[in-house]
Amino acid sequence: MNRDSNIYIFSFAAIMVVIVASVLSFTAVSLKPRQQENVRNEKMQSILHTIGVEVERDGAQAKYDEFIKEELSLKADGTVDESVDAFKIELNKELKKPVEEQRFPLFVADVDGEKFYIVPLRGAGLWNAIWGYISLKEDMNTVKGTIFDHAGETPGLGAEITQSWFQERFVNEKIFNANDELVGIAVQKGYSGGNDKDDNAVDAISGATITGDGVTDMIKERLLHYVPYFEKNNSKLAIK
Repeated sequence: MNRDSNIYIFSFAAIMVVIVASVLSFTAVSLKPRQQENVRNEKMQSILHTIGVEVERDGAQAKYDEFIKEELSLKADGTVDESVDAFKIELNKELKKPVEEQRFPLFVADVDGEKFYIVPLRGAGLWNAIWGYISLKEDMNTVKGTIFDHAGETPGLGAEITQSWFQERFVNEKIFNANDELVGIAVQKGYSGGNDKDDNAVDAISGATITGDGVTDMIKERLLHYVPYFEKNNSKLAIK
């Protein structure tokens, strides 16, 4: 075949496309298990972070097994659905389902005899999705720790929700007010240093009002799904 002919050129190009596509497909399939493992380990790291346990990715599974004692899939009424794997629940998909079909994961940890409840979070920031985890102490009211992440918030502004100095502001805040009503934790601007305004608010990030509002809404909206469970399992909370 004449290598300068159009037929040869097109045939060669087609063969190369098929070869490259096959290699890319094989590579993607080969790497998928490792990628899934990385995602799983990062999720464990995030959950553990909220209870003060820091671990490298490769050691996440062992530490997770050590501290996480229960993985619960909760129905809307606060009862547990034993047929659903809580760890595999994806909130972005779950929130699109009818209420009666939704299941919400709750991770129960034990650290030196102290119990913690870890709740996954998901909401909307200024530009895209935001998510994270919040852990509550045994009273199901006081925050032990948080971790937040985002898909596309503005660097230096909304993206600062990933910083430890912002996440630490939530520690020891309350999600219920004095009347035992779930109010969440408001990210409020106009406060500079010193003691917290109250038990249900933290200082906002300057210039990131919409992202802060997204964090506020995310925390309250997601925690509302857990009120029936809290009500059933903590007699000290006269939840209304």
